[in-house]
Amino acid sequence: MIYELRIYHCVPGRLPALMKRFETITLGIWEKHGIRQAGFWTTLIGESNQTLQYLVQWESLAERETKWNAFMADPEWIAKRAETERDGAIVAKVSNSFLQPTGFSSVK
Repeated sequence: MIYELRIYHCVPGRLPALMKRFETITLGIWEKHGIRQAGFWTTLIGESNQTLQYLVQWESLAERETKWNAFMADPEWIAKRAETERDGAIVAKVSNSFLQPTGFSSVK
């Protein structure tokens, strides 16, 4: 099992719009494509309170490539994303890393 850590750095003031998009749109489309989230977080104390961080769980990098590409090309996602950004961009930058649990991790 591998985990993808994705960090969305929002345009100032747009974090609520990003969170609403995940809750009401993105997660449903992910479900259709078999994408499994492992948790979402906002920053309570830290560098920026304008970030959303989440983990996606994958069996392999091949699974990630297949499912993520299908999601990104999904006409519903493309249309809904454009609709949510009609008042301007929500995300300024996305960072991601692929994480592998250690043998002593409570997460496997």
